[in-house]
Amino acid sequence: QVQLVESGGGLVQAGGSLRLSCAASGRTDTNYGMHWFRQAPGKDREFVAAITWTGVRTYYADSVRGRFTISRDYAKNTVYLQMNSLKSEDTAVYYCAADSRGSVVPRMVLEYNYWGQGTQVTVSS
Repeated sequence: QVQLVESGGGLVQAGGSLRLSCAASGRTDTNYGMHWFRQAPGKDREFVAAITWTGVRTYYADSVRGRFTISRDYAKNTVYLQMNSLKSEDTAVYYCAADSRGSVVPRMVLEYNYWGQGTQVTVSS
């Protein structure tokens, strides 16, 4: 079992920045790929960014590429999502997920092994 806990969400003005964290605990010895998703009210959960266990590979959705950066700290078993130049359309609940394949390729939501509880990001225009 792996437990994921997101933090760092909040209210920010358009153009501002936030850094989200996803702390992993439990069986973290597996080389999980770590993915960020988001879900806005009334919309499906959508992929945002992913990173391999080694941190060598990353992958971003077109909507955030160039504005968001995913990274990880091995010592802290934590994955980060640095979000810059935020837009109102970035408003959503952000979730992290663990992929036992270790890949950065997005999967169907139901295929992920573990999810966090989510953290709310609200961008005011």
